[in-house]
Amino acid sequence: MALAALADPTRRSILELLRDGPVTVAELADKVPVSRPAVSQHLAVLRDARLVTHEKAGTKHLYRADPAGLEALRRYLEGVWGGMLSQFAEAAESENKRTRSGKPAKSQSKRRRRHDDRGSKT
Repeated sequence: MALAALADPTRRSILELLRDGPVTVAELADKVPVSRPAVSQHLAVLRDARLVTHEKAGTKHLYRADPAGLEALRRYLEGVWGGMLSQFAEAAESENKRTRSGKPAKSQSKRRRRHDDRGSKT
């Protein structure tokens, strides 16, 4: 849900504005290119995704980044990224072994065969 909430560039901008501490809806509306009601709607989505928290201070509504929600998002992204890095490392090592053994990569050998086939037809 957090990734879907952050798919919107306005919501990403709002979250970035909240990283330094609590901000009111009015202050956010002054800094993003949407109306106050739109900012409130974006904040509701971010709150539902557990990326921001809300508190009332008198007549003001203060929003701040939710450290617990951001930590959960960070752990998820690190897990995905770590898996991707592992796959990349395995592919690079496999390619390195092929290169050292003198064997062309599969994609290169297919291209060479197609090119050689074209050349032999004429």
